Amino acid sequence: MRIATWNVNSIAARLPRLLAWLESAKPDVVCLQELKCATDAFPPEVRELGFEVAAYGLGRWNGVAILSRVGLEDVRRGLVDEPTFDDAAEPRAIGATCGGVRLWSVYVPNGREPGHPHYAYKLRWLEALRRTAVAESAADRPFAVLGDFNIAPTDEDVWDISLFTESTHVTEPERAALAALREAGLTDVVPRALKYDKPYTYWDYRQLAFPKNNGMRIDLVYANASFAGAVSDAYVDREERKGKGASDHAPVVVDLTL
Repeated sequence: MRIATWNVNSIAARLPRLLAWLESAKPDVVCLQELKCATDAFPPEVRELGFEVAAYGLGRWNGVAILSRVGLEDVRRGLVDEPTFDDAAEPRAIGATCGGVRLWSVYVPNGREPGHPHYAYKLRWLEALRRTAVAESAADRPFAVLGDFNIAPTDEDVWDISLFTESTHVTEPERAALAALREAGLTDVVPRALKYDKPYTYWDYRQLAFPKNNGMRIDLVYANASFAGAVSDAYVDREERKGKGASDHAPVVVDLTL
């Protein structure tokens, strides 16, 4: 089974590239983030390629989905006791069972900057993700949380850590939240890089970040033992970050032998 996660940074803007990638990469399941569209506005062209779709979006911001060619059951939108921001729920998490594998597609809040209310919201949201992972991983089946975590797990996952000393994505509380996920029984499935020595997944559009490989690894796959033990390959599809109209994130692809 081939499972992928990809922050597409607007499915409407990226639709031609998404459709071409689905045809060429041939994933069985895809977790998408940052759809920037309402649930009922999800493009029908994806279903025409043979995918079932579970989407969760409210409009121009956020939004997540799971696409599957191997079945789509037990869909759940939102985390256990998920917090709100400015008294509103944000569409950032969706779960489904696909071919016997339980998956969650997540788009973790950015946090904006330490001390900002959105940063506190990010930490509360990550605690809700931990609670959900504990509940969902209890069953004896492969389970993984995939998506844009907006956190670099280690200093090695950032092209120049000295530039992020007062920024989100690398702070101790954020990384502690990832550690709490690992303590809940999940493993960081680290992909291989197709070029260079670091498997970065995100490159800013500005300052020639992509050609300079000034990136970060923030698109993650956190898996239980049944899922992680079945991984035969995992890689960052860096080629999909190239060229006109690309998302600022590359897909992360995981192959399982079940």
